[in-house]
Amino acid sequence: MKSGATSVSADSVPVGGTRRLVVLGFGAIGCGLFAYEAGKSGVYASPLVVDLQADLVADLRANSGRCRLNIARADGIETTELGPVDVANPLDAADRQRIVEAISSADELATALPSVELYATPEPHSPHRLLAHGLLARSGQRPLIVFCAENHRNAAALLEAAVLDATEPAARDGVRERVRYADTVIGKMSGVVSDPAEVADLGLATVTPGLPWAFLVEEFDRILVSRADPHGGGEALHPGMPALREVDDLAPFEDAKLLGHNATHALAGFLGSLLDLTLVADVRDVPGAMPFLRAAFLDESGRALIARHGGSDPLFTPEGFAAYAVDLLARMVNPWLADSIARAARDPRRKLGWDDRLVGLIRLGLAHGVPTPRYSMGVAAALELLRRAGASGDTAQLLAGCWPGDVETTEARRVVAEVAAGIDLLERWREAGFAALRLASPLR
Repeated sequence: MKSGATSVSADSVPVGGTRRLVVLGFGAIGCGLFAYEAGKSGVYASPLVVDLQADLVADLRANSGRCRLNIARADGIETTELGPVDVANPLDAADRQRIVEAISSADELATALPSVELYATPEPHSPHRLLAHGLLARSGQRPLIVFCAENHRNAAALLEAAVLDATEPAARDGVRERVRYADTVIGKMSGVVSDPAEVADLGLATVTPGLPWAFLVEEFDRILVSRADPHGGGEALHPGMPALREVDDLAPFEDAKLLGHNATHALAGFLGSLLDLTLVADVRDVPGAMPFLRAAFLDESGRALIARHGGSDPLFTPEGFAAYAVDLLARMVNPWLADSIARAARDPRRKLGWDDRLVGLIRLGLAHGVPTPRYSMGVAAALELLRRAGASGDTAQLLAGCWPGDVETTEARRVVAEVAAGIDLLERWREAGFAALRLASPLR
């Protein structure tokens, strides 16, 4: 265990209510958010958790449906046990029928899959087919609330379209009436720790005694969801988990997550890669790095987001955003979360997308007259990582390879110019370090 760890074995989180929950995808979010919060609420019966991993399903069954969860707090890691949960593998025909039956009577369902691309596949166990069959079997009940937790702005709309595509045209209106889809903004950092040495070093409890890997989540539990009944028709629908906070308009908070939280996390990851750091928490030991990230979060993300969304929520004020940034930066570098630089910097092509965290923030800054030199440095660092991995071409060519072919030419040129300036700043940083790199900081 890490020196100074305070690993606590907490009381188990039982289930004992009547509300029914189905979780598609039993990873860190499926377990550490939905199943855990359902158990804490005291209003849910044993949830049905669905996963394709045969070893996970078998070991959960062998362990009477009980699993262990590690929660990273500021001063150490707490381990708790939750369950029993029911478990099913949709590759098995009998289990598929059980899943459909559970959906037909559930109050809520959460999708916690690796990607929205997995909503619809050709196989009979595809989530969109399971949902379509389950919804067709519902009768005389309140609509099923479906929380889409795949970190995609249009997840709910994509899943709804996929489910309807798997439904005969004559039955689609009936299916629409039996379900309400909700998008989510999940600021809860989490992961699966699969390296046995890391599991041992952190003193983590594995998911079950028979599995070698562990779920590790942070204690943060304020999750935003769109309203399941936005038009107020019929009986009001609300989640049974207190951690899920409903908002009328999720879009501003999606921007704050992508262009604030995710952008700063990627900035730390890309620059940390050039410094050969191992953990995001190691950034704390680099002179000047934390003030640099704070200035990026406040002076660049914060000013641009307040310019776009000011007045929509107290978050989008200088005071509100400062509190948000201070809290997130402290959580981001929590050593007990063991967040790796490799994870923060992975998939740079996707993270340099036209609408994604870094270029999206630069574009927002250009639209509102907010300079974004630190995030331009982040793009420059990501491009260097692409070159190290074998990519070739000048700055404009590399960026164009990350963007769709129909981006507006003038705006693209302005973004490339900002990144070119970021490349110059990156060289200045190499020479002087974070602490000596002085940039304009109106809010500092």
